[in-house]
Amino acid sequence: MSGLRVLGAGGWGTALAVNAARTGQPVTLWARRPEVAARLAEVRENREYLPGILLPDSVRLTSDLGEAVQGAEWALVVVPSVGVPDLLAQLPRSLGVVLCAKGLAPDGGRLTDLARSLGFARVAVLSGPNHAEEVGRGLPAATVVASTDEALAFAAQTALMTPSLRVYTSTDEVGVELGGVLKNVIALAAGLGDGLQLGDNAKATLITRGLREMGRYLLSQGAQEETVYGLSGLGDLVATATSLHSRNRAAGEAIARGQNPAQGGKVVEGLRTAGLLDAWATAHGHDLPIVRAVARVAAGEWTPAVGLRHLMERDAKAEHEE
Repeated sequence: MSGLRVLGAGGWGTALAVNAARTGQPVTLWARRPEVAARLAEVRENREYLPGILLPDSVRLTSDLGEAVQGAEWALVVVPSVGVPDLLAQLPRSLGVVLCAKGLAPDGGRLTDLARSLGFARVAVLSGPNHAEEVGRGLPAATVVASTDEALAFAAQTALMTPSLRVYTSTDEVGVELGGVLKNVIALAAGLGDGLQLGDNAKATLITRGLREMGRYLLSQGAQEETVYGLSGLGDLVATATSLHSRNRAAGEAIARGQNPAQGGKVVEGLRTAGLLDAWATAHGHDLPIVRAVARVAAGEWTPAVGLRHLMERDAKAEHEE
């Protein structure tokens, strides 16, 4: 069996499969539940996560994980971060894995580190301003695949590059992975502001100061500064904090309005990530005020109004002061 292997049939996994299949290459899309794989194979549309976009005939569906990766050199792992450990545990360690979740491991560490600790030698991460709804429709977009394994990064770039999706490579795994993680928390904060109707000035301030917070955190973890201002940093932050497609922005808006942030069972990565990052910042003495406010609001410890007050009434300082 040849072609691209996509493990995870949510919105993003389906969009990546559809995008790649448009080039004519065979694609295998794995769904965890047999009934989901059967339904997708029958109706050729992911009506739950990516409605209105048909799966090309070259996309083959299966719920048999062994069959999905048989003969493959590498695969895209496109499941929520909480499901990554279990899925990796079932995969052959000889397989190269390109991790597409924008979240942290259960212990708060990086998913790439988790993969290597489980014995995977070939690991990469994919991230960028990539709403599944738009990539699935073939609208212009760009993304970054980062790995210290240049051959794996090049293979993923070659398989995923299409006339509508431009794929860049990077060796900065840390920056690309953690940029995608932290921007979800800032997007939650942006959504809280939308729900409170704080206006454009507040949104611009939040995104700008959020980028500053992202930069401090990423650099403390060994990321390269240019990555902060690249597609997986600034680019993904702008898309996620402003778009109506963004689950995290919408979840923040729902919280501010007293509504349930869950959206039809879809995973909102930032809700879990905020608590993990806040715990890390507290333990290591790092100042991440937006992360702290979002974590406390998400946990029900602060109301959105209290979180806003904590941000606005912080001590005065110079703009570029750490």
